[in-house]
Amino acid sequence: MRFVDLFAGIGGIRLGFEQTMQELGIPCHCVLSSEIDKFAQETYALNFGETPQGDIYGIQQFPEFDFLLAGFPCQPFSYAGKQQGFGDTRGTLFFEIERILREHRPKGFLLENVRGLTTHDKGRTFKTILQHLEALGYGVEYLLLNGSSFGIPQNRVRVYIVGIYQDTPRLAIQSDLGAADSHKFKDKLTQSSLFETSYPLRVVRDILEPSPASKYDCSVDFTQRLLRMVDGKAENLHGIRMIDHRNGNSIHSWELGIKGECTEDEIAFMNALIANRRKKHFGAEQDGKKLTLEQIKTFFNPPDLDNIMRGLLNKGYLKDHGGKFNPVAGNMSFEVFKFLDPDSISITLVSSDAHKLGVVHNGHIRRITPRECARLQGFPDSFLLHPQDTNAYRQFGNSVSVPVIKAVLLDLFRGNSQVLLPISTKTSLSQAA
Repeated sequence: MRFVDLFAGIGGIRLGFEQTMQELGIPCHCVLSSEIDKFAQETYALNFGETPQGDIYGIQQFPEFDFLLAGFPCQPFSYAGKQQGFGDTRGTLFFEIERILREHRPKGFLLENVRGLTTHDKGRTFKTILQHLEALGYGVEYLLLNGSSFGIPQNRVRVYIVGIYQDTPRLAIQSDLGAADSHKFKDKLTQSSLFETSYPLRVVRDILEPSPASKYDCSVDFTQRLLRMVDGKAENLHGIRMIDHRNGNSIHSWELGIKGECTEDEIAFMNALIANRRKKHFGAEQDGKKLTLEQIKTFFNPPDLDNIMRGLLNKGYLKDHGGKFNPVAGNMSFEVFKFLDPDSISITLVSSDAHKLGVVHNGHIRRITPRECARLQGFPDSFLLHPQDTNAYRQFGNSVSVPVIKAVLLDLFRGNSQVLLPISTKTSLSQAA
């Protein structure tokens, strides 16, 4: 089974494909790989013994191949991005996939992308993609799946698009968005009969390293400030967010004294501000909403309000926009912005802040390690990490959930072996079945 691995990243989709072929007893060979990021190329080379070719636009000749894999760039469609879609030049990289399919007509393909692709531009972008694939003669199906349903402790919903040339894919797996968050996942763990899955349900505790290097520990100062907030009980940090523009299960920079210690009145002001500033009667804006002094006085108006606000302005917790005020917010000012609950699943790994996820484990308040990020994506411990942590964190935040790739491909090949596999392999597969 000859395949190409496009927009390959560090090779997560290839790894899932090779695991699938190995389980089915089908020899396979990657005849071409392509990835533009040089650090991802380095990790790919460490693990597969070959350096992917660079920019896909520069690849003029493709060898013959049977199957196409592509995790095409997700930024144009991601909720975390600007959602420009086909108006963004990266969005047009889908049309490179279309061109390659048109010119080479492989038997099948698997494409992976973010969930936001299906809803971008009110669904029109996704509809366009499916129409273009079908116009090439491919029967197309897609699945929305959450990695937490496939044995990895991460809330990660992605869309998987599969196609077979001149046939309709038959799939047993159905779309499943899984648990919406870590709290709902824990609820379902206690109601296992309602959580039907053929995969073992795993939690963050299952992937933690017992004794990671001390460099992953939070600083002494940050640790002491955190412990002060939870009365010295580190386990009370499970599930806590460090965030300055919302309340809920969170700790704020002014409570920790990150930019300078605050008085009780200053803390009360900031907490009242973030609790009230998004109320509808102050306008339609959301997180960026700024309030006038008169608006603030409707919910917080002690006699020394001017002094309280001046102190917060001087320390950098509050900003004055020409008579309108809002918090100076941003999770990047914290060493950790979210502490994972060891007995539930992780939030979605993303490239920008995978290095700022924390955990309390074996008496340490620390950041999760690159190896733990790899495990959250279902990579085996035999997978070699980039030697620089910064690159490793970013790469796993950008990568795919390997067990989900494998599950989709196993389902696809088992249900469609007559059209996807060579004659000799069909025979051996049917005999094995």
